Amino acid sequence: MTVVVILAMVAAFLGLRLYSVLGKRTGHEQQPAPQAEERVSTTVLTPVRVEDIRPEVGRLPESLVAPAAESGIRAIIGADRRFDLTQFAEGAKSAYRMILEAFWKGDKDELAYLCDSDVHASFAQAIDAREAEGHILENRMIRIDKAQIADASLSGTVASITLRFDADIAAVTRDRDGHVIAGSMTDAVSTHDVWTFSRDVKDSDPNWKLTETDEAA
Repeated sequence: MTVVVILAMVAAFLGLRLYSVLGKRTGHEQQPAPQAEERVSTTVLTPVRVEDIRPEVGRLPESLVAPAAESGIRAIIGADRRFDLTQFAEGAKSAYRMILEAFWKGDKDELAYLCDSDVHASFAQAIDAREAEGHILENRMIRIDKAQIADASLSGTVASITLRFDADIAAVTRDRDGHVIAGSMTDAVSTHDVWTFSRDVKDSDPNWKLTETDEAA
């Protein structure tokens, strides 16, 4: 009887020790798998094609783009992802210089490449009239002080951008005998031109053409 009691006490003691070890969590035991309703839902994202991602257009520099032209420029950027505002402005200044120099030299072929048919016809008519009178232009571009986009629009797929050019030009006109009849090479003349360049944004040709000329008021 005494032995049975002792064994019962030993069994009870071992049971308490076993509970003290297994009944406590150590932090390393495996957590039970969450039930279906407890599991965190996962959102499946639809892949976006690279060509559908358009960069956000930041604030346009007012020194380059007049406030009245901002909405038009943003529309053009949205329609033509290849359009680069700074690159366009630099190209427009180069075109301004090239077109004037071609006109002064009477180079109709160069003008045909840089202008649309209507503007080219106007330039060609002025060149013919000048040559008929025997006048020769010896003009020289001194500098372009400013080139600012004054207006911009997108009509269908045709983008048009109007720039105001403020420049200093040394202008001399000679007769067929070489005598100066107007101007001076030492006194530069300030000019203020408003030119519009256009391009079909769906056209593979990236070049813009001069489509309209005017003088600033």
